[in-house]
Amino acid sequence: MIVDPADETAHPPGPELLWSESWYFDFASPDAGLGGYVRVGHYPNLGVVWYWACLVGRGRPLVTVVDHTVAPPRSGSLELRGPGLWADHNIEEPLGRWSLGLEAFGVALDDPADAYRGLLGDRTALGLDLEWETAGEPYAWPAGLDRYEIPCRVHGEILVGDERLELDGVGQRDHSWGVRDWWATGWCWTAFHLDDGTRLHAVVPDGLPIALGYLQEPGRPVRDNQSGAVAVDLGLDGIPLRARLDIDAMSVAVEPVAWAPVLLTGPDGRESRFPRALARCTVTGPSGAGGTLDAGPRRGVGWIEFNQPPV
Repeated sequence: MIVDPADETAHPPGPELLWSESWYFDFASPDAGLGGYVRVGHYPNLGVVWYWACLVGRGRPLVTVVDHTVAPPRSGSLELRGPGLWADHNIEEPLGRWSLGLEAFGVALDDPADAYRGLLGDRTALGLDLEWETAGEPYAWPAGLDRYEIPCRVHGEILVGDERLELDGVGQRDHSWGVRDWWATGWCWTAFHLDDGTRLHAVVPDGLPIALGYLQEPGRPVRDNQSGAVAVDLGLDGIPLRARLDIDAMSVAVEPVAWAPVLLTGPDGRESRFPRALARCTVTGPSGAGGTLDAGPRRGVGWIEFNQPPV
């Protein structure tokens, strides 16, 4: 499947109440000491944008901006404004490069699970001036699933409180549009950059033995994932302590470094928990065309998320 550069822009909405369009931008330093992500989620039939931005790191509090009442942008723009929030997201080169600017006030939380309990923390300024440059193959999901994912290099400047941080790291972009019912279906999503240059992205839906996504190894054709399973050790508040994914013949052991959860409340009052983490991973199992080579353990950094709908 080939990604159409025209799909980088917004799409005409469907009639469904939960039709939405989202753009994700995440980033991680090569040592997994610092990371964050931004999500723009436009719900045209609800008349709002859900905006999330966070910064996490080893030994750092979670600094998070969560606003589910942002006014929709004007047509053709992804510039957002709200109380204590300005954010802009620009296509510099379709499928090649995006820039992102943020000036906002969020809260700093020593316990990430406090994000489920009202975001009561210390008011903290968060600023981003970052660029995502494609560093792999843009990957379109199978026909009928309107979504694509792009591995990237990410660089620029981060302001948090009175700190100024430079970033030269890795990340992932994705863009999707259609009906998304957070409160009906659970999943595990991952995107990792491995130390040998491999890019791994997988989504495993709850209760299904499949995995969507890709394996991009240097010098080899992109491989579609086929089978998948996830095992999770849950801690307090349902936040995973560790996870293992079996993707085709590979085993991916995931060690979360820092969490940035979000509580999702639907129009009917249902709640879903959405823990998302900067993480390290260790990948074992065959690699190469057709999985014919035993590469030994490969390590990487990236992000993992779990949607945990009400039971």
